[in-house]
Amino acid sequence: MTPNELYFRVEAEADGEATRFAVTPAGGSTRRYYVAGGEPPHYADFFAELARDFGTRLPLELEGPLPDGPEPPWRPLITDNLHPHILCGYGDPAVLRTDDGYVLVATSNDAPNAFPLLRSDDAEGWEPVGFVFPEGRTPAWTAAGLKVGDFWAPEMARVGDEYWLAYTARNTERALSIGLAKSRHPTGPWRDIGRPLIEGSLADGGVIDSHIFVDADGTATLLWKRDTNSLWPRPLAGYLRERPHLVDALFETEADRRTAAFAAAVQPWANGRRPMERFFLMQPFIGSVLGAWQKVRGALAAEPDAAPILAAMRTPILARRLSPDGTSFVGEAVEVLANDLDWEGHLVEGPWVTRQRGRYWLFYAGNDFTNPAYGIGVAVADDLFGPYTKRAEPLLRSTPSWLAPGHASVAPGPDGTPQLFFHAFHPGTGGYNAFRALLTVRLRFSEDGVELH
Repeated sequence: MTPNELYFRVEAEADGEATRFAVTPAGGSTRRYYVAGGEPPHYADFFAELARDFGTRLPLELEGPLPDGPEPPWRPLITDNLHPHILCGYGDPAVLRTDDGYVLVATSNDAPNAFPLLRSDDAEGWEPVGFVFPEGRTPAWTAAGLKVGDFWAPEMARVGDEYWLAYTARNTERALSIGLAKSRHPTGPWRDIGRPLIEGSLADGGVIDSHIFVDADGTATLLWKRDTNSLWPRPLAGYLRERPHLVDALFETEADRRTAAFAAAVQPWANGRRPMERFFLMQPFIGSVLGAWQKVRGALAAEPDAAPILAAMRTPILARRLSPDGTSFVGEAVEVLANDLDWEGHLVEGPWVTRQRGRYWLFYAGNDFTNPAYGIGVAVADDLFGPYTKRAEPLLRSTPSWLAPGHASVAPGPDGTPQLFFHAFHPGTGGYNAFRALLTVRLRFSEDGVELH
C-alpha cells in the first residue's frame, strides 16, 4: 500500500467522559466507535475494534502469550489486593529493612489514598498499615484525585534519626515533579516539606522516579529520571501527519504502518486530552516504534527538523547530593545513565543503588512498562556518580508467568542475603492502573557481576 492509502481521517467528539470517534480510511467507508471512558480498558477495547476493522496493531496486552521458556527463581509475594483502598496493586515497590521489620511503599497512580504502606516481619507476608497521604491529606502543591492526580514511585530511606520519602506527583500545572516528606517512623505520620524538591515543567516532560541513596558516611544523594520519553510520541505522530511518505520508510509491517497512520490522524485530538489519556491514545503507536527502534532513530537522524523528537528519545538518569536537611542540593547534577542498549528502547527509569562488595550497583528498568520487552537491568561503578558499566542484557525479563518486571528495590533478607523486590503483571494484563504484583528473588554478587539464585 502507498502512504496515501494508509492515511486515516479521524473526527472525535467528547460526550461527557466518553468519546465518539469517526474513522475514515483513504478511499474507504467511515466507521464509528463509542469509547465509554478515558481509562486503559476503554482504549484497549477501542484499539481491538480498530485492529479488527482496519488491521492496526493490537494493544500489547492483547497480542497473545509469550513463548514458553524456563521459569527463573522468582517468588511471588503479593498476587492480589490486600486492601479495598489499594486500587492498582504494588507497582514500583520500595522495600526498606528497619529496626521494626520490613516496610513497603508503592505507587498509587490516581487513587484517592496516596502511596500504600505495608509491613512485614520476614519480607514474606505483608500487612497494610496505612497510606503516606490518606485521602484529603495530599500536599497542597500536588494535583490529587481520580483522573487528576498521579502519585508514583515513592522510595524511603533512613537518614540520621529520620525517614525521608521521595516521590513523584503532578503539580497544580499537571507537570511531573519530585517531592519529599519526612517522618520519625517509617509508617508515618509523614510531613511534606511543602513544595517540590524538583519542580518539573510540561515543556521538558517533567521529572520522575526519585531514589535516595545513603552512603556509608551518612551522605544522602538523590537519583531521578527526566521523563523526556513522554515528549516524543505525539510530536512524532504529528511529524508523520505532515510527512506521510515517511510511514513506509519507518515501518516494515502493514499493521505498524496503519497504526502509525492512525496515530498521525488522531494526534490533534490527543493533544487536548489529560496527560495519561494522551499516553493511552499513543500506546499502540509507541509499541510500533519500539519494534523498529533503531530504524526509526536512524531515519529521524537524517531529518534535520526532527532533532527535538530524536532528543526526546533519550532519557537520562541524574544524581545530585542532598543538603544535610534534604530540602535542597549541594553541587551540580551529574548524568549517570541513559538508554543506549537495544533492549532499553526509549527509556531507562526506576533507579535503585545498593553498595555490595565495595562497588555501587545501579538497578534500573528499561523499554516501556506496558511492553513485555520491559525488564530490569543493572550497571556497576566504583563511584556513586559513575562511570557505570552496564550488563548487556536485562537481568530480569518477561516469562510465560509474569510480564514486564520492573522498578526494583534491594533489601537484605532475614538471613542477610540481598533480595531484589520488583513488580510484574499477570499475563494478559498491563498498563496504567492495571494490577501489579510484588515478587522477589535472591541476589548473589561477585566483584564483576550479579546473578539470581
